[in-house]
Amino acid sequence: MSNELIINSTQNGCRIALLKDKSLVEFHHDEDGTQFTVGDIYLGTVKKVVQGLNAAFIDIGYEKDAFLHYLDLGPKFNSLRDFTKKASLKKNNINGKLDKFQIRPDIDKHGKITDVLSKNQQVLVQVVKEPISTKGPRLSCELSIPGRYLVLVPFSNTVNVSKKITSSDERKRLLRLVSSIKPDNFGVIIRTVAEGKEVKELDTDLRNLVELWQEGTKKLKFAKPRDKVIGEMSRASSILRDVLNESFDNIHIDDKEIYDEVKSYIHKIAPDKEKIVKHFNNKAKIFEVFGIEKQIKSAFGQSVSLKGGGYLIIEHTEALHVIDVNSGNKSNKEDDQEATAVSVNIEAAKEIARQLRLRDMGGIIVVDFIDMKRAENKRMIQKVMKDEMNSDRSKFTVLPLSKFGLMQITRQRVRPEMNITTKEVCPTCNGTGKISASILVSDQIEQHIDHLMLQQNERNITVVVHPFIYAYFTNGTLSRRLKWFMKYFKWIKLVQDSSIAVTEFQFLNKFGEQIELQ
Repeated sequence: MSNELIINSTQNGCRIALLKDKSLVEFHHDEDGTQFTVGDIYLGTVKKVVQGLNAAFIDIGYEKDAFLHYLDLGPKFNSLRDFTKKASLKKNNINGKLDKFQIRPDIDKHGKITDVLSKNQQVLVQVVKEPISTKGPRLSCELSIPGRYLVLVPFSNTVNVSKKITSSDERKRLLRLVSSIKPDNFGVIIRTVAEGKEVKELDTDLRNLVELWQEGTKKLKFAKPRDKVIGEMSRASSILRDVLNESFDNIHIDDKEIYDEVKSYIHKIAPDKEKIVKHFNNKAKIFEVFGIEKQIKSAFGQSVSLKGGGYLIIEHTEALHVIDVNSGNKSNKEDDQEATAVSVNIEAAKEIARQLRLRDMGGIIVVDFIDMKRAENKRMIQKVMKDEMNSDRSKFTVLPLSKFGLMQITRQRVRPEMNITTKEVCPTCNGTGKISASILVSDQIEQHIDHLMLQQNERNITVVVHPFIYAYFTNGTLSRRLKWFMKYFKWIKLVQDSSIAVTEFQFLNKFGEQIELQ
């Protein structure tokens, strides 16, 4: 399986696409000036303490105050509060070191917010959920700084290993190694990707994290309320940190400045992979060359086609997301209705897992699969969905199908959903209506040709298209029409008609009668 990261610089930031076997699985738009990224640590000010919610509202510079619940304070809040006070003093000489810091007793996990926070108090907080819709950021005082192999947790002394590392010997080895190298009063979470790594790599990662903590907390001496103390790296670098552990083949970047930044970052965390970073300096647009623009247009619409002929309808509401699976009219290759339902549902489950990751959909997702009678088939669909979502870095839960064929999925939502408008202004009505993306017309025509020639065994078909589409299919020494002949061993007649819109087309049979397309 090939993994490629494509980074496209834009006027207001950069677009990042993650490809697996040339198929788009993740898409991010990192805009300049975007504040309040997950992982950022701020010096906030308590604006309001609400006893009924057992929570406080914190000012970190967003238009709406951020939300901090008592349960998100963490057991070590007293230690954090004392450290913040001492580090804010002009004459302090702490410099972020915790080896001589006295850890305070844990707070009561069933306590009240009014016992520990008061109005106008300054507190160090971390963004755990970006502003979404009408809600402000969600905060936590359980600070953590993620690295490539480890996560650093200040004011703790525990070392925990990812549950996904199942080998008992490997867990003991990692616990022993990390416990021997970690500084006092710093806890560590060992990530799944640390499995099999040597102490040198783990030590380098740990030193980088401790240095980041110390550099950030030094700023507290001069920091003002709302200041960012420790900032998460750029979206491109944070994605690299999390996914570089996979077998990456290439990272293509079309901007020299971002290229230099990424190359230096990879040189720091994985020098052996530095050669996979490549500067794309072609005159053509990078997203066009790698076929990403077309995939974005086809993947972000309300209706998403499946290769087998079925399709998904994706609807979004404020409360949840609903996905309807439809078999279409071309997915009836199986012998019986149950086999057809299973075939379409398996393909749909794989595409849904990709869509959730691609659009970064979170919260509650309800999927209406095609009804299946056999219990083993329902269990299989749940297993397929879980297996496909295992590569997702967000936390998720997949529940079994209900008797109505509904599957409930919860997926961690920490930032707004990626939503891209794929509708275009109609060229024939000057904007009074909307049509599907014109970039997909050629694909739709080829799908219909494939269906008519192979499934319905049509002969002597004629396709009436706009002159632009006609030129696209006929230009070049190895035109699309010649490829069709080599595939079907029959000529397909193309007729251009300037009276129809770019996105319109008609299929005629050998008698000149229009073929109805489903």
